[in-house]
Amino acid sequence: MSEQEQVTGGPLGKAVGRAKQMVGAALGRDELHREGQLQEVQADVQAEADEKAAAAARKDEEARIEAERAETEAERSKVELEAAEIEAEEQAERKRAEAEQEAAERARVEKAAAERERLSGEQRSEEKRRQAAAEQGAAKRDAAELQREAARAEEAAATIESKEKD
Repeated sequence: MSEQEQVTGGPLGKAVGRAKQMVGAALGRDELHREGQLQEVQADVQAEADEKAAAAARKDEEARIEAERAETEAERSKVELEAAEIEAEEQAERKRAEAEQEAAERARVEKAAAERERLSGEQRSEEKRRQAAAEQGAAKRDAAELQREAARAEEAAATIESKEKD
């Protein structure tokens, strides 16, 4: 394969690779046959790398959605807590000092529980983000390794071609 020739990827690249193999085999041109094999392997490697990148992107999107869900839940809890505090204030105004103290204590307990729930949701979201980032990193490393393997295969094919020309 010449340095200027670009290898088509995806299903088209795979089909072109198979066609080159068949033509090379039919015409007895080993170079064309090997070129077709290489092109088909490169198309497979690229497809696998694309699949892994898409999976990592999906994980990242799931983590983002989970984080938004946790933030929405925390906001809802905050709004509910504020509504409960307003009710407690109105009740405290109608009752004696003892009733005011009881309402304040309930509000404090509810607020602490909502804060614990919010913090717990944020921790879960952060863990999912970290996990998605780790998986995305692994997918990128796998894709890079597959690219290196394809490059090594291409170099090996070029070496074989140059030896056969000599």
